[in-house]
Amino acid sequence: MKPFLLLLTLVLAWLPVHAAETEKPKTINIGVAATGVGGRPFVGGGAFSVAHVKRYLEQEFEKDGIEVKWHFFKNAGPAVNEAYSSGQLDFAWQGDLPQLIGRAGGLKVKYILGGGRRGNLYLAARKDSTANGIEDIKGRKLGLHKGTCLQLGVARLLGDHGIKEKDLKVYNMDYLTSATALGNGELELTFGLYNLYYLRDQGLAKLIYGGKDDGGKYGCAGGYTVAEAFADQYPDITQRVVNALVRANYWTVQEENRDEVYEIWAKSGIPLQHFREDWDGQNWTQKLSPLIDDYLVHSYRVSFEDAKKFGLVRGKFDLERYFDRRYLDKALSELQLQGYWKEEDPSGKPKS
Repeated sequence: MKPFLLLLTLVLAWLPVHAAETEKPKTINIGVAATGVGGRPFVGGGAFSVAHVKRYLEQEFEKDGIEVKWHFFKNAGPAVNEAYSSGQLDFAWQGDLPQLIGRAGGLKVKYILGGGRRGNLYLAARKDSTANGIEDIKGRKLGLHKGTCLQLGVARLLGDHGIKEKDLKVYNMDYLTSATALGNGELELTFGLYNLYYLRDQGLAKLIYGGKDDGGKYGCAGGYTVAEAFADQYPDITQRVVNALVRANYWTVQEENRDEVYEIWAKSGIPLQHFREDWDGQNWTQKLSPLIDDYLVHSYRVSFEDAKKFGLVRGKFDLERYFDRRYLDKALSELQLQGYWKEEDPSGKPKS
């Protein structure tokens, strides 16, 4: 009996392990903290847009019968956090502030892949406004999407000019809605992204601050997170997702693909020429770096401290443990891309 019982014990012990190794999800749900014009499910300005439109993930998992679903959220990062908390998402692309708010609030997620740094923010004023710079905007009606990485960048920009949010009449609107309100004359000012070029070109607004002029000093950083429960249950699937996203990133930053990338981004409804104006002349390889390097970690550490200082986030967590580099490191090795993206030091200078 003893040999039989031993054999039975070994078989029973083997079964759940074997099942775990072969188990696959039916669906992979990916959240994106933005939508295109009019709510269309396309967004410009990142390699995730290329991964979506060119179906990098769908092609990777087609042979497994795994469906990939992309979810685009008009209410941006806060809505992504809500979807994560209700178990609707497995992965997401967000900016730094909502990621930090979510993690500090108890969301069980890990940061696994960089998705952009030094994004440019802009401030537009109604054409008839007397405001011509940041120093002129106290007491005026302004549109700003709160809870997003844009809010944190704006707080830093205003702080460096001796202005606090309470010095303004701030209306919480997503950046597309606030741009429309500015064009209709309901607001005098709005912060946004490259979408504000359209108002300028229509003669409805003037740009009185542009992040491109200072190298994206106040702009967003962002990246991809994964639900810890998903990564723990499907580590191989998680690795394949990261590999596919890194391949999409590599394709995106190749100079010969630039025109097609702009066309993909323009599916968002933002005119192609506005992406060109925002992105031409910049170092795409570094701006879209997937690395979790010293610069990115330092950027998030500063963002966390600033968010607490400005009263945007409560709670605390171990920031270093939030970053999980295993999947990225393996992807770079398997794709033979080690060293392609240059690591940056905390100040943003390439390491020698």
